[in-house]
This record gives sequence, C-alpha cells and structure tokens, in this order.
Amino acid sequence: MNRREFVICTSGVAAAFVSPFGIAGQSKLIEPDLASLADGKGLNASKRNISRLGDGTRKGVRLSEAEGEGPAYLPDIEFANGSLELDMKGKDVQGGSFVGVAFHGVDGSTYDAVYFRPFNFKTDDQARVVRAVQYISQPAHPWQRLRAEHPNKFEKPVNPVPDPNDWFHVRIVVASPRVNVYLAASKEPCLTVEQLSDRKKGLVGIWVGNTSGGDFANFKIIRA
Repeated sequence: MNRREFVICTSGVAAAFVSPFGIAGQSKLIEPDLASLADGKGLNASKRNISRLGDGTRKGVRLSEAEGEGPAYLPDIEFANGSLELDMKGKDVQGGSFVGVAFHGVDGSTYDAVYFRPFNFKTDDQARVVRAVQYISQPAHPWQRLRAEHPNKFEKPVNPVPDPNDWFHVRIVVASPRVNVYLAASKEPCLTVEQLSDRKKGLVGIWVGNTSGGDFANFKIIRA
C-alpha cells in the first residue's frame, strides 16, 4: 500500500502529515476542538463557565471571570514536546487579565504554564512592561516566588507588542527542559526558560488567572 507524505510549515515549525499509521519520529499535527470544553468534556480545573465564541470568525471558547486560577484541559490529549499554537484575547484592565496555556499537567494544581498580562503590553510604567509574559510551574514555583527569587528571569516584555484588547497569536515551543515563547510571526522568542518541573509529559489546555476570563481560538498542537 502506497503512502503519500505531505509536509507543511506553520509559523516556522515543520509538521508532517502522514497516513493514519504514521511514521516513527515524525511530527503530528492535532487541531483540538476547543468547543468540546463548552460541552463538558476535558477537565475544567479553572472552575469557569465555558461558552462557545459567538462571533463566527474564530473557532474557540470563552472562559468566564471568577476567583482562582487554573487550566481547562483538553480531552484525550497527552503532550510531551512540540509546539502549542493558538489565538487568545484578554483585556487592558490592570491586575484583571491573565490568559495562557498549561502543559505537562497532572491536575488542577500541578502543571507548567505560560501566560500573558495584556494590561502590561502598552503601559508607560517600565516596571510593568517587563512583566508581560510569565512562566510558572505549579505548585512549587508560582509567580510570586519566581519574581522574588529570580527577578526578570521568568517574566519578560513581549515583542511584537499586541493591542491589549484584541486577539494576539502565540506559539510556545517545548523541547524539555527548554521552553521558547513567540508572538505573531516573530522568529525571536520573547521568553526563553528552562522548566522547573521534572515532568516530561502530561495534560494540555488553556489557562486563566485569578479574577480573569479570556477568549481562546484556533488551537494547534504539533507533537515532536
């Protein structure tokens, strides 16, 4: 039986599309249905109400605002290394908007995450500008500890700078223990860190912070 192979490049990351049988060592693209979270599938550790986006232009979901932080994990997907690519939107309200992605998750309190503070994207306060994107590893390494013990190492400014009230495109490349974070079509990462957890794989999903909601769409996972 002949198998044809198609290779495309998405935002600088090569992905191989193969037959259902696959070929060892090649990447595989997964486009999870975020709307499945609105249907009650997956693990909603964020404890948010999840609804489908209603504008018709993007395929995704909205997480409501609520106390606490946490992920909403996608059903039936385990992620180790590769890239996580999606669109997300918060808002320009200081201290009130935190949107991101969780990966290598175990449950609602144990995971790594990269998230953004849109209210710090275009502020004139230089102390806040450098805190636009953040890596955390819960539960041992929350942002408070990382900021106190490793200032300016696990949080950075973003480039290019998005509109804090509009959609922005994110690509997170995980090659354990290295994590690189890119915005839009940039070839230079705005954040590069070494993971603080020893987990090599786990659950993956969208993430929101305390009091924050957020919109998420067009999720793509490319497994390495």
